[in-house]
Amino acid sequence: MRHGEVFNPEKVLYGRLPGYRLSELGLQMADRAADFFKDSDLALLVSSPLERAQQTINPTSLFHKLTPEIDERIIEAENVFEGKRVSVGDGALRDPRNWWHLRNPFLPSWGEPYTKVSTRMREAIFAARDKAKGREALLVSHQLPIWVARLAAEGRSFVHDPRKRQCSLASVTTFIFDEEKLVAVEYQEPSADLLKNASKISGA
Repeated sequence: MRHGEVFNPEKVLYGRLPGYRLSELGLQMADRAADFFKDSDLALLVSSPLERAQQTINPTSLFHKLTPEIDERIIEAENVFEGKRVSVGDGALRDPRNWWHLRNPFLPSWGEPYTKVSTRMREAIFAARDKAKGREALLVSHQLPIWVARLAAEGRSFVHDPRKRQCSLASVTTFIFDEEKLVAVEYQEPSADLLKNASKISGA
């Protein structure tokens, strides 16, 4: 699951920066998630170490009486533009000193390589599968890591347009296993009706 909306009045890409917590809308999304998962056979909860992910998983944790594990492997991807405004035509992207970081969108040159993100996410997902032992596990992570994990699972190229990622706020991307074999990937948006009120600058 991707975390809910974050309070980000500066409209910066906050990435791994501390102190960025859920907005009021984000807290509603977290509550919606708890309702979505209320009938799930959850045996394991895992959260990114970042505050917004831990806040998102908290209502589900309370409902199922499970203490979330923290896994560094599902943290947000590294990004050199952390703390900067990166909207198209705005802020950091207009500064020629930053253009070197944009030289290779296939890597990407501005942050953690997609291959590295994919590897750590795969390891975390498979570890959760093994710990859940035939039941369900919920991992709360971030847009880019979830999307890259899905691309890898579906055998697709990592080259993509970030604006077209199917991974909205508080969305659920489900990796379905038959024994140890990944057999399907599903996508759902429990907070779809809340998205119209969300900020267009998510910051990740």
